[in-house]
Amino acid sequence: MSELTGALTQAGHDLGTPGLMVLASMAALLATAGFHTWWVRRHGHAPPAEDTGARPPSAGPSGRAAAASGREGAAEAGSGDSALWRMRTTVRDAPGSLAALCAALAERKVDILSLQTHPLADGTVDEFLLRAPGGLSGSGLASVVSAAGGADTWTERADAHDLVDAPTRVLGLAARTALDAAELPLALRQLLGRCTIRSLPAGARADAGVPAEGALEDTVLRLRAPEGGVISVERPYLPFTPAEFARARALVELDARLGPRLPRGRDVLTLPEGHDITVRRADVRDLRAAREMHERCSDGTLRMRYHGPVGDTDRYLNHLLSPRYGRTLAVQSASGRIVALGHLLWDGDETEVALIVEDAWQRRGIGGELLGRLVAMAAETGCASVYAVTQASNTGMVAAMRGLGLPLDYQIEEGTLVVTARLDTAARAAVRWPHGERIGTE
Repeated sequence: MSELTGALTQAGHDLGTPGLMVLASMAALLATAGFHTWWVRRHGHAPPAEDTGARPPSAGPSGRAAAASGREGAAEAGSGDSALWRMRTTVRDAPGSLAALCAALAERKVDILSLQTHPLADGTVDEFLLRAPGGLSGSGLASVVSAAGGADTWTERADAHDLVDAPTRVLGLAARTALDAAELPLALRQLLGRCTIRSLPAGARADAGVPAEGALEDTVLRLRAPEGGVISVERPYLPFTPAEFARARALVELDARLGPRLPRGRDVLTLPEGHDITVRRADVRDLRAAREMHERCSDGTLRMRYHGPVGDTDRYLNHLLSPRYGRTLAVQSASGRIVALGHLLWDGDETEVALIVEDAWQRRGIGGELLGRLVAMAAETGCASVYAVTQASNTGMVAAMRGLGLPLDYQIEEGTLVVTARLDTAARAAVRWPHGERIGTE
């Protein structure tokens, strides 16, 4: 908990007194949240234009402490013939209903590790973290609960992450969101579980009829995005509760109050030829500088990157630089010009990576440096793979992907090449930043 407090304190220092006050109130509001930490694996190489569904990142120092705690709990839980389960069931809002359910579980030697309630108008949704005998399946748990009065029961295997203290986890989400606007979609996903999150721009038909306070419709919730438009969250396999809707809305309100923000860190690197470059995070505030870089790029470089008419390239930038859709790294020359951009775009587990390097700065190792950093960021979020869509003739991008030292898959159709790098545990440890030599951090 002391590490979490340190993260919150750092957030307050970076954001000033108003930010600290908002963060404190957000922390208090979210401290009652439960253990929503399951993730989905989606596949497919063509990412929806506004899909930000991705597995959540680790929570920095507090997340590592939580993971360590979870590993210890998992070791304890794994002793003997037992398994961890998450379970939701609806019970009547009447005295003794929950007691009967708990007694039925106890008879089957099921240990209740955590319990959270979601009040409804005509009952209560109870959410459990259970340790059950190894021979008891999810359907078996559901049968036990149904016989004790539970209804609409849902079960899923749990893992070590679910043993982490729930308030600590949610406070960590608030701290990460306060420090980096790009964390909001990922924090929502960790808060709400296996779901698809899309950012719909202002003026889209989807934002019609969505009130300022948002809307909850069974398995879909919609919230007004801080920068305009709507954030849509869909979870078809399990309806959202009013409590989950309130928590998501509070997290979005925190993001809106704090405004645009990025981590301040930047690395000054020396390329093999001796030139110094600066690598930093970028967002829509860099739009003008990015357009100026486009103007210095040749038509061939623009076509190689965007796979379409050269005249349309600028219109992609606002989307690519938005933290709602992923993360962007910019490379600056000593003169302060942006000479390269690297994008990490959320697409479920298969996150897309994309690069563009100004012609005069190509073949100096910048593309490999950016790609290594982007893949390392994807690995930190728990992504299972990253992919790059390029032309078969783009030997530079292919060489950069090979330079990662990761297992690669290739798919080609009508001149379009999709290179997918798998990020299993061993592969993540092998990711390397091959070109730049760090000489300082600003």
